[in-house]
Amino acid sequence: MDAGPGPGSLSTASRNANEPLDWHFLQCFGERTPGEEIQDADIISAIEFDASGQHLATGDRGGRVVLFERVAIQNRLPGVDQRAPQLRPAPCEFRYMTEFQSHEPEFDYLKSFEIEEKINKVRWVNHPSASRLILSTNDKTIKLWKVYEKKVAHLANYNKKDEQPGTPSHPSMNWSIPAGGTASPTRLGPLPDQKTQLSLEHPKLSRPQLRIPTVTSTEIVLAAKQKKKYANAHTYHVNSIALSSDQETFITADDLRINLWNLEHEDQAFNVVDMKPPNMEELTEVITVADFHPIDCHVFAFATSKGAIRLADLRASALADNTCKSFEEPEAPSSQRSFFTELLASMSDLKFSRDGRHMLARDFMGLKLWDVRSESAPVATFPIHEHLKAKLGDLYENDSIFDKFDCCFSGDGTQVATGTYSNCFRVVSRGDGRSGAPGTDQVLEASRDPQRKRLQQTPAKQTPNRFGLSRGSSSAKKPAANGAVGADGQNSLLQQNHDYSAKLLHLAWHPENNLIAAAASNSLYMYAAR
Repeated sequence: MDAGPGPGSLSTASRNANEPLDWHFLQCFGERTPGEEIQDADIISAIEFDASGQHLATGDRGGRVVLFERVAIQNRLPGVDQRAPQLRPAPCEFRYMTEFQSHEPEFDYLKSFEIEEKINKVRWVNHPSASRLILSTNDKTIKLWKVYEKKVAHLANYNKKDEQPGTPSHPSMNWSIPAGGTASPTRLGPLPDQKTQLSLEHPKLSRPQLRIPTVTSTEIVLAAKQKKKYANAHTYHVNSIALSSDQETFITADDLRINLWNLEHEDQAFNVVDMKPPNMEELTEVITVADFHPIDCHVFAFATSKGAIRLADLRASALADNTCKSFEEPEAPSSQRSFFTELLASMSDLKFSRDGRHMLARDFMGLKLWDVRSESAPVATFPIHEHLKAKLGDLYENDSIFDKFDCCFSGDGTQVATGTYSNCFRVVSRGDGRSGAPGTDQVLEASRDPQRKRLQQTPAKQTPNRFGLSRGSSSAKKPAANGAVGADGQNSLLQQNHDYSAKLLHLAWHPENNLIAAAASNSLYMYAAR
Protein backbone atom coordinates (compact mmCIF):
# COMPACT_ATOMS: atom_id res chain seq x y z
CA MET A 1 0.00 0.00 0.00
CA ASP A 2 2.74 2.46 0.95
CA ALA A 3 5.19 2.98 -1.86
CA GLY A 4 8.55 4.39 -0.99
CA PRO A 5 10.15 7.39 -2.64
CA GLY A 6 10.28 6.89 -6.38
CA PRO A 7 12.72 8.15 -8.94
CA GLY A 8 13.47 11.81 -8.54
CA SER A 9 12.39 11.84 -4.91
CA LEU A 10 13.70 14.41 -2.50
CA SER A 11 16.03 11.93 -0.87
CA THR A 12 18.44 13.29 1.72
CA ALA A 13 20.96 10.48 1.39
CA SER A 14 23.30 11.95 -1.22
CA ARG A 15 23.31 15.57 -0.10
CA ASN A 16 26.23 17.17 1.73
CA ALA A 17 25.26 17.90 5.34
CA ASN A 18 26.36 21.56 5.11
CA GLU A 19 25.02 22.20 1.61
CA PRO A 20 22.13 24.72 1.73
CA LEU A 21 18.75 23.37 0.70
CA ASP A 22 16.92 25.09 -2.14
CA TRP A 23 13.40 25.36 -0.75
CA HIS A 24 10.37 26.13 -2.89
CA PHE A 25 6.65 26.32 -2.26
CA LEU A 26 4.80 23.12 -3.17
CA GLN A 27 1.11 23.53 -2.27
CA CYS A 28 -1.34 24.96 0.22
CA PHE A 29 -4.63 23.84 1.75
CA GLY A 30 -7.08 26.39 3.12
CA GLU A 31 -5.14 29.62 2.68
CA ARG A 32 -6.89 32.73 3.94
CA THR A 33 -8.02 35.49 1.67
CA PRO A 34 -7.18 39.09 2.64
CA GLY A 35 -9.56 40.29 5.33
CA GLU A 36 -11.09 36.85 5.88
CA GLU A 37 -12.18 36.18 9.45
CA ILE A 38 -10.76 32.92 10.77
CA GLN A 39 -12.91 30.77 13.02
CA ASP A 40 -11.11 29.61 16.14
CA ALA A 41 -12.31 26.03 15.56
CA ASP A 42 -10.48 25.91 12.20
CA ILE A 43 -7.02 26.76 13.59
CA ILE A 44 -4.63 23.79 13.26
CA SER A 45 -3.27 22.61 16.61
CA ALA A 46 -1.37 19.40 15.72
CA ILE A 47 0.38 17.89 12.71
CA GLU A 48 2.14 14.55 12.09
CA PHE A 49 3.50 12.41 9.22
CA ASP A 50 3.24 8.64 9.46
CA ALA A 51 6.39 6.50 9.46
CA SER A 52 6.32 5.95 5.70
CA GLY A 53 5.56 9.57 4.82
CA GLN A 54 2.62 8.48 2.68
CA HIS A 55 0.03 10.09 4.96
CA LEU A 56 -0.28 13.28 6.95
CA ALA A 57 -2.69 14.01 9.81
CA THR A 58 -3.68 17.36 11.28
CA GLY A 59 -5.86 18.18 14.26
CA ASP A 60 -7.62 21.48 14.94
CA ARG A 61 -9.21 23.35 17.80
CA GLY A 62 -12.65 22.19 16.73
CA GLY A 63 -11.79 18.59 17.60
CA ARG A 64 -11.47 17.43 13.98
CA VAL A 65 -8.75 15.23 12.50
CA VAL A 66 -8.03 15.75 8.78
CA LEU A 67 -6.04 13.24 6.74
CA PHE A 68 -3.99 13.75 3.56
CA GLU A 69 -2.27 11.22 1.32
CA ARG A 70 0.68 11.45 -1.04
CA VAL A 71 0.07 11.21 -4.78
CA ALA A 72 2.19 11.48 -7.89
CA ILE A 73 2.46 15.05 -9.09
CA GLN A 74 1.24 14.14 -12.58
CA ASN A 75 -2.23 13.43 -11.17
CA ARG A 76 -3.19 16.91 -10.10
CA LEU A 77 -6.40 16.80 -8.13
CA PRO A 78 -8.93 19.47 -7.10
CA GLY A 79 -7.43 19.69 -3.60
CA VAL A 80 -4.04 20.73 -5.00
CA ASP A 81 -3.28 24.41 -5.39
CA GLN A 82 -3.37 25.05 -9.14
CA ARG A 83 -1.97 28.57 -8.75
CA ALA A 84 1.22 27.45 -7.04
CA PRO A 85 4.31 28.62 -8.94
CA GLN A 86 6.38 25.55 -9.83
CA LEU A 87 10.06 26.47 -9.83
CA ARG A 88 11.01 22.89 -10.71
CA PRO A 89 9.12 19.63 -10.83
CA ALA A 90 8.56 17.91 -7.50
CA PRO A 91 8.10 14.14 -7.20
CA CYS A 92 4.91 14.17 -5.16
CA GLU A 93 2.11 16.20 -3.68
CA PHE A 94 -0.57 15.59 -1.10
CA ARG A 95 -4.31 15.46 -1.52
CA TYR A 96 -7.20 15.58 0.92
CA MET A 97 -8.40 12.14 2.04
CA THR A 98 -11.04 12.47 4.73
CA GLU A 99 -11.82 14.03 8.09
CA PHE A 100 -13.71 13.01 11.19
CA GLN A 101 -14.80 14.50 14.49
CA SER A 102 -12.45 13.08 17.10
CA HIS A 103 -13.48 14.98 20.23
CA GLU A 104 -16.51 16.90 21.40
CA PRO A 105 -16.68 19.57 24.12
CA GLU A 106 -17.41 18.11 27.54
CA PHE A 107 -18.13 19.40 31.01
CA ASP A 108 -16.63 18.02 34.22
CA TYR A 109 -19.44 18.32 36.72
CA LEU A 110 -17.28 17.27 39.68
CA LYS A 111 -14.72 20.04 39.13
CA SER A 112 -17.07 22.45 37.34
CA PHE A 113 -14.98 23.25 34.29
CA GLU A 114 -15.36 22.74 30.57
CA ILE A 115 -13.11 20.35 28.66
CA GLU A 116 -12.29 21.77 25.25
CA GLU A 117 -12.48 19.66 22.11
CA LYS A 118 -9.13 21.03 20.88
CA ILE A 119 -6.75 18.33 19.59
CA ASN A 120 -3.43 18.60 21.44
CA LYS A 121 -1.53 15.81 19.65
CA VAL A 122 -2.06 13.24 16.89
CA ARG A 123 0.11 10.17 16.38
CA TRP A 124 0.06 7.43 13.74
CA VAL A 125 0.19 3.77 14.76
CA ASN A 126 2.08 1.51 12.36
CA HIS A 127 -0.25 -1.34 11.51
CA PRO A 128 0.26 -4.19 9.04
CA SER A 129 -3.32 -4.11 7.74
CA ALA A 130 -4.73 -1.76 5.14
CA SER A 131 -6.55 0.17 7.87
CA ARG A 132 -4.91 3.19 9.40
CA LEU A 133 -4.78 3.70 13.18
CA ILE A 134 -4.47 7.15 14.73
CA LEU A 135 -4.15 8.27 18.35
CA SER A 136 -5.54 11.69 19.21
CA THR A 137 -6.00 13.51 22.48
CA ASN A 138 -7.55 16.62 23.94
CA ASP A 139 -6.86 17.82 27.49
CA LYS A 140 -8.30 14.72 29.17
CA THR A 141 -9.19 11.85 26.85
CA ILE A 142 -7.06 9.82 24.44
CA LYS A 143 -8.81 8.00 21.59
CA LEU A 144 -7.69 5.35 19.11
CA TRP A 145 -9.33 5.68 15.69
CA LYS A 146 -9.46 3.25 12.82
CA VAL A 147 -9.73 4.72 9.32
CA TYR A 148 -10.71 2.12 6.78
CA GLU A 149 -12.23 1.69 3.33
CA LYS A 150 -15.94 0.96 3.41
CA LYS A 151 -18.12 -0.23 0.54
CA VAL A 152 -21.35 1.72 0.11
CA ALA A 153 -24.01 0.19 -2.16
CA HIS A 154 -26.55 2.35 -3.98
CA LEU A 155 -29.99 0.68 -4.30
CA ALA A 156 -32.91 1.32 -6.64
CA ASN A 157 -36.36 -0.14 -7.40
CA TYR A 158 -37.74 0.52 -3.93
CA ASN A 159 -41.39 -0.23 -3.00
CA LYS A 160 -42.28 3.42 -2.52
CA LYS A 161 -45.80 4.58 -1.77
CA ASP A 162 -45.82 7.17 -4.53
CA GLU A 163 -44.94 4.42 -7.00
CA GLN A 164 -47.84 2.20 -5.86
CA PRO A 165 -51.15 4.09 -6.01
CA GLY A 166 -53.88 2.50 -3.96
CA THR A 167 -51.42 0.84 -1.56
CA PRO A 168 -52.48 1.12 2.12
CA SER A 169 -50.52 3.69 4.05
CA HIS A 170 -49.26 1.19 6.63
CA PRO A 171 -48.15 -2.29 5.55
CA SER A 172 -49.09 -3.87 8.88
CA MET A 173 -52.77 -2.99 8.54
CA ASN A 174 -55.35 -5.52 7.22
CA TRP A 175 -58.21 -4.07 5.21
CA SER A 176 -61.65 -5.66 5.87
CA ILE A 177 -65.23 -4.93 4.88
CA PRO A 178 -67.81 -5.38 7.69
CA ALA A 179 -71.19 -6.69 6.58
CA GLY A 180 -73.32 -3.72 5.66
CA GLY A 181 -70.46 -1.21 5.96
CA THR A 182 -67.47 0.24 4.07
CA ALA A 183 -63.87 -0.75 4.09
CA SER A 184 -61.99 0.22 7.27
CA PRO A 185 -58.48 -0.58 8.53
CA THR A 186 -57.91 -2.71 11.62
CA ARG A 187 -54.62 -4.08 12.93
CA LEU A 188 -55.92 -7.50 13.91
CA GLY A 189 -58.51 -8.06 11.15
CA PRO A 190 -62.27 -8.22 11.63
CA LEU A 191 -63.81 -8.67 15.09
CA PRO A 192 -64.92 -12.22 15.93
CA ASP A 193 -68.65 -11.33 16.00
CA GLN A 194 -68.54 -9.58 12.64
CA LYS A 195 -69.12 -11.21 9.28
CA THR A 196 -66.52 -9.99 6.91
CA GLN A 197 -65.76 -10.41 3.30
CA LEU A 198 -62.40 -9.41 1.82
CA SER A 199 -62.51 -8.50 -1.83
CA LEU A 200 -59.11 -9.12 -3.39
CA GLU A 201 -60.49 -8.35 -6.83
CA HIS A 202 -61.34 -4.76 -5.94
CA PRO A 203 -58.71 -2.54 -7.66
CA LYS A 204 -58.30 -0.23 -4.65
CA LEU A 205 -57.93 -3.07 -2.16
CA SER A 206 -55.79 -5.55 -4.06
CA ARG A 207 -52.21 -5.96 -2.83
CA PRO A 208 -49.49 -4.70 -5.21
CA GLN A 209 -46.69 -6.88 -6.41
CA LEU A 210 -43.70 -6.82 -4.02
CA ARG A 211 -40.47 -5.75 -5.70
CA ILE A 212 -36.97 -6.50 -4.39
CA PRO A 213 -34.55 -3.51 -4.41
CA THR A 214 -31.52 -3.97 -6.63
CA VAL A 215 -27.93 -2.71 -6.32
CA THR A 216 -27.15 -0.23 -9.07
CA SER A 217 -23.61 0.79 -8.08
CA THR A 218 -21.02 0.41 -5.33
CA GLU A 219 -18.42 2.94 -4.23
CA ILE A 220 -15.59 2.79 -1.70
CA VAL A 221 -15.44 5.59 0.88
CA LEU A 222 -13.20 6.21 3.87
CA ALA A 223 -14.85 5.82 7.26
CA ALA A 224 -13.54 6.44 10.77
CA LYS A 225 -14.45 4.28 13.74
CA GLN A 226 -13.44 4.74 17.37
CA LYS A 227 -11.74 1.55 18.57
CA LYS A 228 -10.56 2.54 22.05
CA LYS A 229 -11.10 5.34 24.51
CA TYR A 230 -8.43 5.87 27.17
CA ALA A 231 -10.08 8.12 29.74
CA ASN A 232 -10.06 9.05 33.44
CA ALA A 233 -6.32 8.49 33.92
CA HIS A 234 -5.11 12.11 33.96
CA THR A 235 -5.97 14.73 36.55
CA TYR A 236 -4.20 17.50 34.66
CA HIS A 237 -4.13 18.48 31.01
CA VAL A 238 -2.56 15.96 28.64
CA ASN A 239 0.24 17.59 26.64
CA SER A 240 1.94 14.64 24.88
CA ILE A 241 1.44 11.23 23.32
CA ALA A 242 4.39 9.07 22.26
CA LEU A 243 4.35 5.57 20.79
CA SER A 244 7.11 3.09 21.56
CA SER A 245 8.99 1.34 18.79
CA ASP A 246 7.14 -1.91 19.48
CA GLN A 247 3.89 -0.18 18.40
CA GLU A 248 2.08 -1.87 21.28
CA THR A 249 2.56 0.59 24.14
CA PHE A 250 2.50 4.35 24.40
CA ILE A 251 2.93 7.04 27.03
CA THR A 252 0.77 10.05 27.76
CA ALA A 253 2.02 12.99 29.80
CA ASP A 254 0.27 15.70 31.76
CA ASP A 255 1.71 18.42 33.98
CA LEU A 256 2.80 16.10 36.80
CA ARG A 257 2.49 12.48 35.68
CA ILE A 258 3.36 10.16 32.80
CA ASN A 259 1.27 7.03 32.22
CA LEU A 260 2.17 3.92 30.24
CA TRP A 261 -0.62 2.27 28.22
CA ASN A 262 -1.10 -0.81 26.11
CA LEU A 263 -3.06 -0.17 22.93
CA GLU A 264 -5.34 -3.13 23.61
CA HIS A 265 -6.27 -2.16 27.18
CA GLU A 266 -8.21 1.04 27.52
CA ASP A 267 -9.09 0.60 31.21
CA GLN A 268 -5.59 0.15 32.64
CA ALA A 269 -2.53 2.39 32.75
CA PHE A 270 0.71 2.29 34.73
CA ASN A 271 2.09 5.44 36.30
CA VAL A 272 5.81 5.59 35.40
CA VAL A 273 6.61 9.20 36.39
CA ASP A 274 5.05 11.11 39.28
CA MET A 275 6.36 14.60 40.02
CA LYS A 276 3.52 15.66 42.30
CA PRO A 277 4.97 16.77 45.67
CA PRO A 278 3.25 15.91 48.98
CA ASN A 279 2.53 19.61 49.39
CA MET A 280 1.50 21.41 46.20
CA GLU A 281 3.01 24.63 47.57
CA GLU A 282 6.41 22.99 47.09
CA LEU A 283 5.83 22.48 43.36
CA THR A 284 8.70 24.02 41.39
CA GLU A 285 8.45 22.46 37.91
CA VAL A 286 6.00 20.64 35.69
CA ILE A 287 6.26 18.27 32.74
CA THR A 288 5.82 20.03 29.42
CA VAL A 289 6.51 17.34 26.78
CA ALA A 290 7.52 13.67 26.48
CA ASP A 291 8.76 11.41 23.68
CA PHE A 292 9.72 7.73 23.24
CA HIS A 293 13.09 6.61 21.93
CA PRO A 294 12.68 5.63 18.23
CA ILE A 295 14.59 2.32 18.62
CA ASP A 296 14.62 1.24 22.28
CA CYS A 297 11.05 0.56 23.39
CA HIS A 298 12.02 0.85 27.08
CA VAL A 299 13.60 4.34 26.89
CA PHE A 300 11.76 7.64 26.87
CA ALA A 301 12.53 11.27 27.65
CA PHE A 302 10.56 14.17 29.05
CA ALA A 303 11.27 17.87 29.46
CA THR A 304 10.19 20.28 32.18
CA SER A 305 9.36 23.91 32.68
CA LYS A 306 12.84 24.51 34.15
CA GLY A 307 14.54 23.59 30.88
CA ALA A 308 15.70 20.16 32.06
CA ILE A 309 15.48 16.97 29.98
CA ARG A 310 15.31 13.63 31.76
CA LEU A 311 16.00 10.30 30.08
CA ALA A 312 14.34 7.30 31.73
CA ASP A 313 14.78 3.54 31.30
CA LEU A 314 11.79 1.40 32.24
CA ARG A 315 14.09 -1.56 32.92
CA ALA A 316 15.73 0.26 35.83
CA SER A 317 12.62 1.02 37.85
CA ALA A 318 8.85 0.80 37.60
CA LEU A 319 8.66 4.42 38.76
CA ALA A 320 11.27 6.10 36.62
CA ASP A 321 11.27 9.67 37.94
CA ASN A 322 14.09 9.00 40.43
CA THR A 323 16.38 7.01 38.11
CA CYS A 324 16.61 9.41 35.18
CA LYS A 325 19.65 10.83 33.46
CA SER A 326 19.35 14.62 33.55
CA PHE A 327 20.35 16.91 30.68
CA GLU A 328 20.47 20.47 31.95
CA GLU A 329 22.71 23.46 31.46
CA PRO A 330 24.25 25.06 34.56
CA GLU A 331 21.97 27.59 36.20
CA ALA A 332 22.79 31.20 35.42
CA PRO A 333 24.18 33.37 38.24
CA SER A 334 21.61 35.34 40.20
CA SER A 335 22.99 38.56 38.74
CA GLN A 336 21.99 37.39 35.26
CA ARG A 337 18.58 36.07 36.20
CA SER A 338 15.40 38.06 35.70
CA PHE A 339 11.65 37.72 35.98
CA PHE A 340 11.57 36.11 32.52
CA THR A 341 14.39 33.59 33.04
CA GLU A 342 12.20 30.66 34.06
CA LEU A 343 9.53 31.47 31.47
CA LEU A 344 12.10 31.44 28.68
CA ALA A 345 13.65 28.17 29.89
CA SER A 346 10.43 26.15 29.69
CA MET A 347 10.64 23.44 27.00
CA SER A 348 7.77 23.40 24.51
CA ASP A 349 8.85 20.42 22.35
CA LEU A 350 11.26 17.50 22.40
CA LYS A 351 12.22 15.19 19.54
CA PHE A 352 14.62 12.28 19.09
CA SER A 353 16.64 11.98 15.92
CA ARG A 354 15.80 9.00 13.74
CA ASP A 355 18.82 7.02 14.96
CA GLY A 356 18.08 7.91 18.59
CA ARG A 357 21.52 9.43 19.22
CA HIS A 358 20.42 13.04 19.63
CA MET A 359 17.58 14.97 21.22
CA LEU A 360 16.31 18.32 19.96
CA ALA A 361 14.63 20.59 22.49
CA ARG A 362 12.81 23.86 21.85
CA ASP A 363 12.41 26.62 24.40
CA PHE A 364 11.13 30.11 23.66
CA MET A 365 14.48 31.58 22.67
CA GLY A 366 15.89 28.79 20.53
CA LEU A 367 16.85 25.17 19.89
CA LYS A 368 19.26 22.95 21.80
CA LEU A 369 20.76 19.77 20.42
CA TRP A 370 21.82 17.16 22.98
CA ASP A 371 23.82 13.96 22.59
CA VAL A 372 22.16 11.23 24.66
CA ARG A 373 25.63 10.06 25.75
CA SER A 374 26.64 13.44 27.19
CA GLU A 375 24.76 15.19 29.99
CA SER A 376 27.21 18.04 30.51
CA ALA A 377 26.13 20.47 27.79
CA PRO A 378 24.28 20.58 24.47
CA VAL A 379 26.39 19.88 21.41
CA ALA A 380 24.84 22.85 19.60
CA THR A 381 22.59 25.80 20.36
CA PHE A 382 20.59 27.60 17.67
CA PRO A 383 19.24 31.06 18.60
CA ILE A 384 15.81 31.70 17.10
CA HIS A 385 14.37 34.69 18.96
CA GLU A 386 17.49 36.64 19.89
CA HIS A 387 16.00 39.69 18.20
CA LEU A 388 13.13 39.65 20.74
CA LYS A 389 15.26 39.99 23.88
CA ALA A 390 14.51 43.69 24.10
CA LYS A 391 10.75 43.07 23.78
CA LEU A 392 10.18 40.50 26.53
CA GLY A 393 7.91 42.89 28.40
CA ASP A 394 5.63 43.26 25.40
CA LEU A 395 5.64 39.51 24.84
CA TYR A 396 4.57 38.94 28.44
CA GLU A 397 1.78 41.52 28.24
CA ASN A 398 0.20 39.91 25.16
CA ASP A 399 0.87 36.34 26.43
CA SER A 400 3.10 35.55 23.45
CA ILE A 401 5.88 34.49 25.79
CA PHE A 402 3.77 31.40 26.60
CA ASP A 403 3.57 30.27 22.94
CA LYS A 404 4.69 26.67 22.41
CA PHE A 405 6.63 26.11 19.17
CA ASP A 406 7.26 22.68 17.67
CA CYS A 407 10.61 21.48 16.36
CA CYS A 408 11.61 18.60 14.07
CA PHE A 409 14.56 16.72 12.59
CA SER A 410 15.08 16.02 8.90
CA GLY A 411 15.05 12.37 7.87
CA ASP A 412 18.85 12.13 7.82
CA GLY A 413 19.21 14.20 10.99
CA THR A 414 21.46 16.86 9.43
CA GLN A 415 18.83 19.62 9.48
CA VAL A 416 16.42 20.91 12.12
CA ALA A 417 13.42 23.21 11.78
CA THR A 418 11.13 25.22 14.04
CA GLY A 419 8.51 27.94 13.76
CA THR A 420 8.53 31.58 14.69
CA TYR A 421 6.39 34.70 14.29
CA SER A 422 5.15 36.43 11.13
CA ASN A 423 4.10 33.00 9.80
CA CYS A 424 7.76 32.10 9.30
CA PHE A 425 9.80 29.01 10.04
CA ARG A 426 13.53 28.47 10.16
CA VAL A 427 15.58 25.59 8.79
CA VAL A 428 19.02 25.24 10.36
CA SER A 429 21.78 22.77 9.57
CA ARG A 430 23.45 20.99 12.46
CA GLY A 431 26.75 22.50 11.35
CA ASP A 432 25.60 25.74 12.97
CA GLY A 433 25.52 26.36 16.69
CA ARG A 434 28.19 26.61 19.35
CA SER A 435 30.59 24.32 17.52
CA GLY A 436 31.30 27.07 15.00
CA ALA A 437 31.24 24.67 12.06
CA PRO A 438 29.92 26.05 8.77
CA GLY A 439 26.21 25.68 8.12
CA THR A 440 23.11 27.43 6.90
CA ASP A 441 20.18 29.16 8.52
CA GLN A 442 17.19 29.78 6.25
CA VAL A 443 13.98 31.64 7.06
CA LEU A 444 10.89 31.01 4.96
CA GLU A 445 7.46 32.52 5.19
CA ALA A 446 4.37 30.34 4.81
CA SER A 447 3.04 31.95 1.64
CA ARG A 448 2.09 31.02 -1.92
CA ASP A 449 4.92 33.09 -3.33
CA PRO A 450 8.24 31.35 -2.63
CA GLN A 451 10.26 34.45 -3.53
CA ARG A 452 8.33 36.82 -1.30
CA LYS A 453 10.45 36.36 1.80
CA ARG A 454 13.09 33.77 1.18
CA LEU A 455 16.03 34.55 3.42
CA GLN A 456 19.32 32.77 3.88
CA GLN A 457 22.01 33.39 6.42
CA THR A 458 25.49 32.57 5.20
CA PRO A 459 28.25 31.54 7.60
CA ALA A 460 29.96 34.61 8.95
CA LYS A 461 31.91 35.80 11.94
CA GLN A 462 29.42 36.78 14.64
CA THR A 463 29.83 40.01 16.59
CA PRO A 464 27.12 41.15 19.00
CA ASN A 465 25.74 44.65 18.72
CA ARG A 466 24.13 46.72 21.44
CA PHE A 467 20.75 45.03 20.92
CA GLY A 468 22.21 41.56 21.41
CA LEU A 469 21.70 40.68 17.73
CA SER A 470 24.26 38.99 15.48
CA ARG A 471 25.95 40.99 12.75
CA GLY A 472 27.75 39.32 9.88
CA SER A 473 30.91 40.42 8.18
CA SER A 474 30.87 42.57 5.07
CA SER A 475 30.96 39.50 2.85
CA ALA A 476 27.63 38.34 4.28
CA LYS A 477 25.90 41.60 3.35
CA LYS A 478 26.11 40.89 -0.35
CA PRO A 479 22.91 39.48 -1.84
CA ALA A 480 23.16 35.74 -2.39
CA ALA A 481 21.68 33.67 -5.15
CA ASN A 482 18.00 32.83 -5.42
CA GLY A 483 16.92 36.10 -3.88
CA ALA A 484 18.53 35.36 -0.50
CA VAL A 485 20.00 38.07 1.67
CA GLY A 486 22.74 38.12 4.25
CA ALA A 487 22.60 37.97 8.03
CA ASP A 488 22.09 41.71 8.48
CA GLY A 489 19.13 41.72 6.13
CA GLN A 490 17.60 38.73 7.86
CA ASN A 491 17.87 40.17 11.36
CA SER A 492 16.62 43.55 10.20
CA LEU A 493 13.59 42.04 8.54
CA LEU A 494 12.71 39.82 11.52
CA GLN A 495 13.14 42.71 13.92
CA GLN A 496 10.98 45.13 11.94
CA ASN A 497 8.25 42.86 10.63
CA HIS A 498 7.51 40.44 13.46
CA ASP A 499 3.78 39.93 13.88
CA TYR A 500 2.92 38.27 17.19
CA SER A 501 -0.61 37.42 16.06
CA ALA A 502 0.68 35.49 13.02
CA LYS A 503 2.61 32.62 14.54
CA LEU A 504 3.70 29.33 13.02
CA LEU A 505 3.57 26.93 15.96
CA HIS A 506 3.26 23.50 14.34
CA LEU A 507 5.34 21.84 11.63
CA ALA A 508 6.57 18.37 10.67
CA TRP A 509 9.39 17.09 8.45
CA HIS A 510 8.76 14.22 6.03
CA PRO A 511 10.64 11.11 7.28
CA GLU A 512 12.21 10.32 3.89
CA ASN A 513 12.22 13.51 1.81
CA ASN A 514 13.13 17.14 2.27
CA LEU A 515 9.53 18.22 2.60
CA ILE A 516 8.08 20.28 5.44
CA ALA A 517 4.41 20.65 6.31
CA ALA A 518 3.80 23.84 8.28
CA ALA A 519 0.55 25.00 9.86
CA ALA A 520 -0.11 28.74 10.00
CA SER A 521 -3.48 29.46 11.59
CA ASN A 522 -6.04 27.45 9.57
CA SER A 523 -3.76 26.96 6.54
CA LEU A 524 -1.47 24.03 5.77
CA TYR A 525 1.61 24.83 3.65
CA MET A 526 3.96 22.35 1.98
CA TYR A 527 7.56 23.27 1.16
CA ALA A 528 9.97 21.01 -0.71
CA ALA A 529 13.71 21.20 -1.33
CA ARG A 530 16.36 19.48 -3.43
